[in-house]
Amino acid sequence: MTNFRADDLDEDLTSLRGDCARMAPHWTRPEHPAARPVPPSQIHGVRVPARSARLLDAMSDYGD
Repeated sequence: MTNFRADDLDEDLTSLRGDCARMAPHWTRPEHPAARPVPPSQIHGVRVPARSARLLDAMSDYGD
């Protein structure tokens, strides 16, 4: 797990929110949700900036 300073976390969280805002228009919601999960083999084309991935990796799974 990566250790972040509070200033780094605030800056990275802002960056993560910006990344999400830029990606949101590319996500579509189906009119009728699928009745079962999509197999991982059918998921492709998702790109997450490395900085956001590192931030998420450093977050606690269960909260603090």
